[in-house]
Amino acid sequence: MTWMQSMQKAIDFMEEHLLKDISMEEIAQAAHTSPFHFQRIFSLLTDTTVAEYLRRRRLTLAAQELRKGKRKIIDVAYTYGYETPESFSRAFRKQHGISPREARSYRGKMTAYNRLIIQVNVKGADPMEYEVVEKEAFQAVGLKEEFSCVNGENLKGIPQMWGKVNGDGTDQKLLKENNGPVKGLLGICVDKTAEKKNHIDYWIAAAHEGGAVEGLEMMEVPKAKWAIFGVHGAMPHAMQDTWKKIYSEWFPSSGYENAGGPELEVYHDGNPNSGDYYSEIWIPVK
Repeated sequence: MTWMQSMQKAIDFMEEHLLKDISMEEIAQAAHTSPFHFQRIFSLLTDTTVAEYLRRRRLTLAAQELRKGKRKIIDVAYTYGYETPESFSRAFRKQHGISPREARSYRGKMTAYNRLIIQVNVKGADPMEYEVVEKEAFQAVGLKEEFSCVNGENLKGIPQMWGKVNGDGTDQKLLKENNGPVKGLLGICVDKTAEKKNHIDYWIAAAHEGGAVEGLEMMEVPKAKWAIFGVHGAMPHAMQDTWKKIYSEWFPSSGYENAGGPELEVYHDGNPNSGDYYSEIWIPVK
């Protein structure tokens, strides 16, 4: 099964079970990947979270039912996962801009979110800079925080973590300890699904050879075959755009698969707000 087929199978699973309380583990299983990787890829490709997609689709179908006028509003609310008419009404108005009662009376416009279909997007006019290389395991020292991936909490918490590290001088401390094989500050994402579902560890670190460093934790980045992508442009948009291209263009057409394990963002010296700033994304592949 190709990467594109796996993603579409998970989306089809969500659509077939919109009226049920399905877990992220069940959705990811349909795609034959971990909950963390599925949520990450889904968010990159759609600019929304899995939870938000399900909410939008349910409210789209609820609006269609109300327009038919055959069922009570309270029954429609329960069918689409809302325990009270009040919570249903608030969510309905937030998406559609009108109340369920107004929708039933054909008053006002509504907002529909259609079923997603994954399509490969290959653009030869906009090439990607990458290499695939094997690297031995190396040691890194830094700070680690655990984040939940539910409702995109990691997407909010990680930038805050970077802001703190850049603001209190920890970034300079890490750069002084950067005597290992990878130069620059590292953002390392480690999937913790096997230990704690829907959680990741995120490190801000530096490759380091030697013993422990006071005030910093230590981890080993395992030996791997890495696909290393060059990222050109100001942060954070250049990094976000490259991640999206990797999963929407490169993986579907390259023949490689994500091998699991830590994923790295490498931030080199320079002004990250500059248009010619250079950074990298490292993904273990097979």
